[in-house]
Amino acid sequence: MFTRLKLSAALTLGILGFATTAPAQSTDAATKPTIVLVHGAFADSSSWNGVIAKLIHDGYRVTAADNQLRSVHGDAAEVSAILNSIAGPVVLVGHSYGGTVISEAAAGHANVKALVYVAAFMPAAGETSLGLSGKFPGSTLGGTLAPPVPVADGNQDLYISQDKFPAQFAADVPHDQAVLMAATQRPVTLAALSEPSKAAAWQSIPSWSIYGSADLNIPAAAHAFMADRAHVRRVVVVPGASHVVMVSHPADVATLIEDAARAK
Repeated sequence: MFTRLKLSAALTLGILGFATTAPAQSTDAATKPTIVLVHGAFADSSSWNGVIAKLIHDGYRVTAADNQLRSVHGDAAEVSAILNSIAGPVVLVGHSYGGTVISEAAAGHANVKALVYVAAFMPAAGETSLGLSGKFPGSTLGGTLAPPVPVADGNQDLYISQDKFPAQFAADVPHDQAVLMAATQRPVTLAALSEPSKAAAWQSIPSWSIYGSADLNIPAAAHAFMADRAHVRRVVVVPGASHVVMVSHPADVATLIEDAARAK
C-alpha cells in the first residue's frame, strides 16, 4: 500500500536515527506525538526541511508524505494509510492543497490529536480548493499558470510558469532558492483542485492555523474565514509572508506545530 508513498530521506527518525539528537529523543520521543507533514501543490516534501530540522532537534519523530496531487480522495487514502501505520498520537499538518487532503485523511482516525493548517485550505464537505481560493479577492494564481499539460488518464497537470513562480509562490524566499523551487515544483491536477471534499476533520479534531499576510495563492481573507469557521485554537498571521511560509519562516511554523503537539 506504500508503493506510491515515498517517504523522504531523513524524515522518519524511528528508522534512520539521529545521534546528534539522541539525548532529547531518549527521554521525550516515546511520549511525544509523531508529526506527519503533507505538502501541497507546486511543492514537494523538501519544502518542510527547515520545519523538520527544528522538530527533530526538539525530539519529535517526523514523517513527510509524498502527496501525489492527483485527487482529493486518492491522496487522502494514501495519507490515511500512513496514519494507520503509526502507533500512538499524531499531529497531522498540511500545506495549501495538503490542507484539503488532511481534512479528509484524518476522518475516523482516533490517533490524530491535532490538525495544523499551514497556508492551507480548510474545506467543509462539498467545498473545493478552487472554490475557496476564489471566495475572496486577492489570488493571482490563475494568471501565473502555464498551459495545462494533458496526462494519460485524461487529467490536466497544472504548473506555475517558472518565470512567474518566485513572485507568485515564494516572494519572501531568497531568489536563487525560489528559482530552484520553480524548477522542481510538483504539478497538481485540475481535477484535484476541483474535487469536492467528502469530510471535514477539523469539525471534530482541534486545529491550528498559520499563514502569511502576503499569500498570493490563497488570499489572507480566505484564510481568516476558514480559521474562524473552524474555531481553531490559535491563528498565527506572519506579516509579509508568502504562500510558502514554512520555507521562509520555518521556526514560526515549527513552534505552532509543537504548540499543537503539547495541547491537551
